[in-house]
Amino acid sequence: MAERIIRVLLCKTTMECHDRGVRYLATKLRDAGMEVVFINFLEPREIIETAIDEDVDVIGVSSSVEGHLPVAREITKRLEEQGIGDVLVVFGGVIPERDVAPMKEMGVKEVFGPGSSADEVIAYIRANARERSFEVE
Repeated sequence: MAERIIRVLLCKTTMECHDRGVRYLATKLRDAGMEVVFINFLEPREIIETAIDEDVDVIGVSSSVEGHLPVAREITKRLEEQGIGDVLVVFGGVIPERDVAPMKEMGVKEVFGPGSSADEVIAYIRANARERSFEVE
């Protein structure tokens, strides 16, 4: 029976410097059988270009400083403009609770804050990533 491979782009934006959590998550996602592309210090335009080039199902953005709202807005807008609004967008890191609802209104599907487990993220991605035809026997 064929197993579905989920492709995930994990990244941090240009103003971010703390990457311990996202690197840990990248390892856990790989251990769970996902294909992970990890790139630091991208602007939203570069995130979308990379997502298209790598044909990912999920974009995960790590944020530990202010600036996540404009980044989320630009990413979701550019995905729609490119006709790939079905790519699952999630954010993680230190994001104030007051910003979660506005981010979801923009099209971010989930925000994982401090204390979220890797298992929680894996389960969410498996349940919500877009379907694709790329499979491994």
